[in-house]
Amino acid sequence: MSSDTYVGAIDQGTTGTRFMVFDHAGRVITSAYEKHEQHYPEPGWVEHDPIEIWQKTQAVITTALDEADVDATQLEAIGVTNQRETTVLWDRDTGAPIHNAIVWQDRRTTDRIEELAEAGTVEEIRDKTGLEADAYFSATKAEWLLDNADPIKTQRARPADLRERAEDGEILFGTIDSWLIYNLTGNHITEVTNASRTMLYNIHDLDWDDDLLSEFDVPREMLPEVRPSSDDEYYGHTDSDGFLGAEIPVAGAFGDQQAALFGQTCFDAGDAKNTYGTGSFFLANTGEEAVESDHGLLTTIGFQRSGEPVQYALEGSIFITGAAIEWLEDVDLIEDALVSEEVARSVDSTDGVYFVPAFTGLGAPHWDGRARGTIVGMTRGTRRAHIVRAAIESIAFQTRDVAEAMEADADMEISRLKVDGGAVKNNFLCQQQADIIDANIVRPEVDETTALGSAYAAGLAVGYWNNLEELRDNWQVDREFTPEMNTDEVDAKYDRWSDAVERSLDWAREEGE
Repeated sequence: MSSDTYVGAIDQGTTGTRFMVFDHAGRVITSAYEKHEQHYPEPGWVEHDPIEIWQKTQAVITTALDEADVDATQLEAIGVTNQRETTVLWDRDTGAPIHNAIVWQDRRTTDRIEELAEAGTVEEIRDKTGLEADAYFSATKAEWLLDNADPIKTQRARPADLRERAEDGEILFGTIDSWLIYNLTGNHITEVTNASRTMLYNIHDLDWDDDLLSEFDVPREMLPEVRPSSDDEYYGHTDSDGFLGAEIPVAGAFGDQQAALFGQTCFDAGDAKNTYGTGSFFLANTGEEAVESDHGLLTTIGFQRSGEPVQYALEGSIFITGAAIEWLEDVDLIEDALVSEEVARSVDSTDGVYFVPAFTGLGAPHWDGRARGTIVGMTRGTRRAHIVRAAIESIAFQTRDVAEAMEADADMEISRLKVDGGAVKNNFLCQQQADIIDANIVRPEVDETTALGSAYAAGLAVGYWNNLEELRDNWQVDREFTPEMNTDEVDAKYDRWSDAVERSLDWAREEGE
């Protein structure tokens, strides 16, 4: 390949869209980012405008290429990574969405999930999909849209029943990867990691599941074709008459957390990464075995390359980590996130204070939607630095909760954890993490691992990179943190953390319940 060709990656996230261009060494050549609007039509509801997302996607691609004076024809391929579970339905003929996208955070279908629990369907869902039955995933969102979306928005002269139109293949379902691929190429496609997050896909049979489609009354005819994450046959090409003015293969896609796993070169069973954002997502590659969790983790698809078996992963979803630091800002305990490390280091310990940031309940491995944020152990001598330090330590403790569940489920030892995301710039957090899980914490030089993972998937498919060894060679360590604290001391602190978690559980109940 010529040295002046590149691979582009669309990173479509919950709050905005980024486009990044990478060279052979995995270095960022250019990047552009734009936020999109968050819509909250009712308490607990979260929506995005799919048209705005597509417009912002075009804008960031154009801006990034223009700023670096890179011509679209210099892109060998484009990869896509996306916020997972967010659900869009659109009209096949016009391409118009029939409703705003329902975002992964949206809780409007919680009652439906409780019905599933009462009906005894939860175990079947877990067995087939590897997922906990939860409003987080796409199935109940698609069901809600088919039941409730306004048919007039389909721009037809004759309003028709959406399900009837879906059965005729006139209404299409997709997660955000499908929506972008459709707009880029005209083809209705998803890939295995995103399919595995819908609660409609059997991760063992590698097909949409008829029983689950029937349960949620989602017609098979509206579903996208499921393809590998890195696809030698490509998902399609951009239109030479479109906004890029060039035919570029779209050849790779991932849900965002699987993209980070791939970007961190976690290609072998036992490799693990943790992404620290608003929440944290801890994934461990379990190879060709779909390990069932007895400890509250999700079994999910990690990645698949063309012609090769699926690689599975265990995932622990921690709802609030970086958002705990944002909360410290909100209540004026710190001026901004950058000073949290300095404030935390100003005291030798939390002085017995523990902070459980269960603002939206607790995810893995507890799965308690009624848990709430709790600070325990305060005395008259407690100062803001103790609370700030406790907030940072809570990120590390929650990660240990997940690490212990993974080690128990997969009979593996996590001795090395690759980390990425905004919070890992905090050296104090990284050192605390090494101490609290008793493992080496490895921070890479390129921390845009989500976009990088999707670029790698697309680039491998078109031969821009030849093999996984090339990608491993690209991966460079910025800094490695090794455990320094006495393990007995750490274990005692972790026991007290567990006591604090117990006090946060099952708190959010109406009076009299």
